Amino acid sequence: MVRNFRAEDEGKRVMTADGDEIGTIEQTAGSTAHVKPAMNLSQSVRRRLGWAEEGEETYELRTSKVDDIGADEIRLKQNL
Repeated sequence: MVRNFRAEDEGKRVMTADGDEIGTIEQTAGSTAHVKPAMNLSQSVRRRLGWAEEGEETYELRTSKVDDIGADEIRLKQNL
C-alpha cells in the first residue's frame, strides 16, 4: 500500500502503468488527490477511473488506485 498524498505531490504527473499520462495533481488531501485530466485522455481510461462525467476541471483519485508515488510522477496500478 502506498502512502497518503502530500502537498509536495501537487504538480506531479499521473501516469498509467503503461506510461501514458492521464493528468496532473492539482490538490491533495490525505488518501485523495484531485487530478486535472490531460486534454487527450481517452473515454475508456476515464471510465476505468470513474471519471465518465465530462466538464469537470478536476477528478478525484484515491491512493487505492495508485501503485507508486515517485519523485516526479504518480503511477497507477496495472489493473485499471
